[in-house]
Amino acid sequence: MSDDLAGPVQRSVPSPRLLSGNVHGGRTRVRGRVALLLLGGVSMLLGLSAGLMLLGLPAPITAERLLEVHGQLMIVGFLGTLIALERAIALRRAWAYAAPLATGVGALLLVTPVPMAVGLAVQAVGLGILVTIYAAVWRRAASTALAIQWLGSFLALAAGLLWLAQVPTGALFPLLAGFLVLTIAGERLELAHVASPRPGAARALMLISAAVAITSAAALLWPTPGSELFGASLLATVLWLLRFDVATRTIRSVGLPRYTAVNLLLGMAWLAVAAFTWLTLGPQPDGPGYDIVVHAIGLGFAMSMVLAHAPIILPAVLIRPLPYRPVLYLATFALQASLLLRVAGDVRGSGWAWQSGGAGNVAALMAFVAMAAALVIRR
Repeated sequence: MSDDLAGPVQRSVPSPRLLSGNVHGGRTRVRGRVALLLLGGVSMLLGLSAGLMLLGLPAPITAERLLEVHGQLMIVGFLGTLIALERAIALRRAWAYAAPLATGVGALLLVTPVPMAVGLAVQAVGLGILVTIYAAVWRRAASTALAIQWLGSFLALAAGLLWLAQVPTGALFPLLAGFLVLTIAGERLELAHVASPRPGAARALMLISAAVAITSAAALLWPTPGSELFGASLLATVLWLLRFDVATRTIRSVGLPRYTAVNLLLGMAWLAVAAFTWLTLGPQPDGPGYDIVVHAIGLGFAMSMVLAHAPIILPAVLIRPLPYRPVLYLATFALQASLLLRVAGDVRGSGWAWQSGGAGNVAALMAFVAMAAALVIRR
């Protein structure tokens, strides 16, 4: 097995010793991880409430600034905290946990009376620490897959700093999309050895990832043709995943491997939707097109990947198994159906479809959280 492909299997699947909790400081470690995971969870709840408010629907939380920080809550506060926590666990250094702590606490500060710049600055510090975590892992075991994820973290840090400079989310969303896409693509490369890719596959994805990073910046600086080029680079990423990702084989399996593959392939389909939107329609800083690309990436792609990896990653975080059960498909299909309805509402200008689909998105995510919690507790 090459160095490019060796890392994640060791960190993603916890050993029986870890699952038993019989390690030095095990209980303290788990409590700390759970606290950080809860920070991400609270950020998601705040972000979903903001989403309901943006849809013009009743929301359980109606803090005054929620409408302004929906993106910061969901992408950095929730997804960024999950990514940083997983990286900190992999590095096994106490200082690394400052990254998910800062991204999560920064998200909470955004909805308090303190100046918004404080919360944004704390999140930017967390993203900066995430970049440093990748540097530390690189010194330990350099690989193409890690380089791709590291590149994605620089895009996130750039977006965090630009938020501080009051650049609107609509303008810098390609940077945030690049962060999510490169992080996930790098992790999929780490597992691609199962599908026995050709020797040049890793180099090809590295070149594609460099194109994603460059064109995401170009889309910010020169929206046209930068957005079209960004869409083309995302489409190249989709084609690489369809050619080399192990999901194209494990879809024919059963149980957890098939469940994971279904979510992965659905995520790739939504990434293709966003790619074609940018490629054919150009810049989408607002309006229905913006709603499509944001939620195709943030929900269709990223959240499908979260659902796919949750039964693998959560046991490493909680040192407690999340057993696979077919009932988890309910959240998958609810998310996909509601997102299709939302996008149809965007395309046809149908307010009821847009709102109903958005409400369904929230319900699907909350259903998955409830089912996952129930399975962990019952186990």
